[in-house]
Amino acid sequence: MQKIRNEEIDRLFEAVLALKTVEECYNFFEDACTIKELKEIAQRFQVACALEGGMNYQEVNKETGASTATICRVNKCLNYGNDGYRTVIDRLKKEGKLA
Repeated sequence: MQKIRNEEIDRLFEAVLALKTVEECYNFFEDACTIKELKEIAQRFQVACALEGGMNYQEVNKETGASTATICRVNKCLNYGNDGYRTVIDRLKKEGKLA
């Protein structure tokens, strides 16, 4: 993460943390990202949830439509990354927003 850390990205993350509702997130991200970018991020998160739920690559591919390259990349992040996916998944599970 050190390679991308800078003031502009810090400001972006502070902006995201300032959002309070799902509707505000839709408004911000629809302005900031293309629909394709949003769908790709959402798919990666869906893949992370499926892998964390114990699905294998074939099952994840069938459920999400993600390529094996995407599944592999997300799995690498889950196993060797900064625990970003895991942090969010664990918090959503605690809040009852994720099975």
